Amino acid sequence: MGNIASRKEVAELAGVSEATVSRVLNATGPIKEETRRRVQDAANQLGYVPSALARNFARSKSGHLGVVMPYVPKAHLFSAYFFSEMLSGIGSKARDNGLDLLLLFRKPGEKMDYSALFRQQKIDACIILGARDDPDELEALKRLQEEGRPFCVMNHHFAGQSFCEVDADHVEGSRAAVSHLIEQGCKQIAFLNGPDIYSNSTERLKGYRTALQDAGIEYDRELLLEGNYSRRSGLEASATIAGRLNDIDAIFAANDRMAIGVMQGLRELGLGVDRFPAFVGYDDSDVAEMAVPPLSSVRVPFYEMGELAALKLIPDPLDRISALELTGSASIRELLSTELIIRASSIRQ
Repeated sequence: MGNIASRKEVAELAGVSEATVSRVLNATGPIKEETRRRVQDAANQLGYVPSALARNFARSKSGHLGVVMPYVPKAHLFSAYFFSEMLSGIGSKARDNGLDLLLLFRKPGEKMDYSALFRQQKIDACIILGARDDPDELEALKRLQEEGRPFCVMNHHFAGQSFCEVDADHVEGSRAAVSHLIEQGCKQIAFLNGPDIYSNSTERLKGYRTALQDAGIEYDRELLLEGNYSRRSGLEASATIAGRLNDIDAIFAANDRMAIGVMQGLRELGLGVDRFPAFVGYDDSDVAEMAVPPLSSVRVPFYEMGELAALKLIPDPLDRISALELTGSASIRELLSTELIIRASSIRQ
């Protein structure tokens, strides 16, 4: 894709303000015919095409940015670190731009009709959390795209699609975590992963295997365990791990909740911290630092991801390329960097 002219450049060439350019191209407000012609001529000369999403916001009456997320019972939703951080980031940019957040919850197994949300809830754009690889989900998102509805998928990747996506580099995050364990002398590294319906799980597995391959360590499927990203699933996995401690010298868990669940389970089985294998979690949630021992973890910039997802859907004076503007082109996936935070749980003297 070549250089894309901005609204500012159109305004400078036409000798008018950016606000005037916006009114002309969005067909809003009274404009003198001479001014309209100058703006149109400048836009044509520069090859400027206004964002369809910007037009939508300019004409919209709702001022609502929808956020679709999984329904989590009781108070657990906002205790889930990544949800609260992503929502905070989204909310910050929505507030800065005078928009209200409308939270829309999906129940487990519920077939989503995202198009209906736009019609019924009167939202201007939508951010989707908790998406997964599922034929119905993919079909619903394709329908949104075909209808020209502005949306952004967070923390999930649909391979082969041209959706607007904001995610973190989970392959590199996992590779760094496992490489650190190998540097500590660990060779039998168990991996407690999440379900493969989530792209995060498959990407973390890829990073795990890459680190092993780089170190010349053979991949052993027997060291691969599956949880569901809950503390309870880590607790349940602890029994299997406790019975194989002679064969396991480290545990990499795909999130902190599962890692802490394993730690809790090992303690309940009578193991002292001195007998724990090395541990690395993922997310670097608030509880990682408070774990016993403090948990090494891969920090994910959830707040910044939320900010970026919102900005991709909110037009600004710089005419940021929107999700809708690039619909149908190569996949618009933004990957943010992760960072390994090393604490006592993974250090082996």
